[in-house]
Amino acid sequence: MDTLLVPPEALQPAARRPGPLWLLAEVTYRCPLHCAFCYNPVDFAAAGPELSTDDWLSVIRQARTMGAAQFGISGGEPLLRDDIEILVAEARRLGFYTNLITSGVGLTEARLAALKEAGLDHIQLSFQDATREANDLITNTRTFDLKRKVAALTKAAGYPTVINCVLHRSNIDHLDRIIEMAAEIGAEYLELANTQYHGWAFLNREALMPSAAQLAEAEAVTERWRQKLGKKMRILFVTPDYQSKKPKKCMNGWGEVFLSVTPDGLALPCHTARMLPGLDFPDVREHALDWIWHDSPLFNRFRGTAWLPDTCQSCEDKDKDHGGCRCQAFMLTGNAGATDPVCPKSPDHALIEATLASAERQDNCHPLVFRDPKASKALGRAF
Repeated sequence: MDTLLVPPEALQPAARRPGPLWLLAEVTYRCPLHCAFCYNPVDFAAAGPELSTDDWLSVIRQARTMGAAQFGISGGEPLLRDDIEILVAEARRLGFYTNLITSGVGLTEARLAALKEAGLDHIQLSFQDATREANDLITNTRTFDLKRKVAALTKAAGYPTVINCVLHRSNIDHLDRIIEMAAEIGAEYLELANTQYHGWAFLNREALMPSAAQLAEAEAVTERWRQKLGKKMRILFVTPDYQSKKPKKCMNGWGEVFLSVTPDGLALPCHTARMLPGLDFPDVREHALDWIWHDSPLFNRFRGTAWLPDTCQSCEDKDKDHGGCRCQAFMLTGNAGATDPVCPKSPDHALIEATLASAERQDNCHPLVFRDPKASKALGRAF
């Protein structure tokens, strides 16, 4: 046979899509905090039973076989489960880099020692503000002193101190003091994550969104501290989507690098995708992770750019942003397949402009809806 006449694809198998690089295990929706900006689904109380330890171990093993390298554990508050050390130990045995995202509630000295023994690589601790009063107000709990104690415990255990603080209208003007507090604690990393309006944050958007002037001042404060601290502390400032000039590629691309599994076993291409209607979310107890990633209708629905609407198909940036965030598009337009309204070219961009204009008025008369199971049940009935 003259191989020169054989098409190249016939000479070797078609290249297969790489597996996920990052597995996020959202092990529980239970949480002692009631943050008004939580990204968990507003109807989380309607979720099914949590996966068992064996279920999670199976997910971890399958993901590692597919090439996943980072294993994150979050919630809710993951430490409300008593098997986190088991999951960490197995992930570490398989070669994962392991990361725990926690409010600090439940992280005692004894449990920290057990997690370190299991091989936990990294801990990210959330703070909500720099003072007890402000921190406890937005979480509707008394946790500020506990967080300071946990920060000291993790540092004493040899972990880098990594702090996350979600910024919003009520605390963004305190940013100078927040960064000062992080420096006092001895944080090596500080992530200033401006609120993204999903889940409970979308419900509270009118009360949480800062003005353009507040955001600009926060960026200036951040830069001053970067210059002052140099390499002592790395400060990351995450710009809110609504106030960005261009949309961002959803989780670096829908179904490209990120795989999340919910407490009740649904596999998702991003943290908040279970809100999207008309999609069949595969259950890890019913399907192999390999099939979910490569072949399921869900992970292929918004993968790549072939599905993009006309507005995006003719855009030179379509390979950079893939049309933006699918959840954001749905929440603002009711259509998950629409161009993200954050994009100035979107036919729905006026929705963003109207929301930003409302934030400029700063009337702050909108009561917060705190995250809790009772509110979740009510909201679930309303959806």
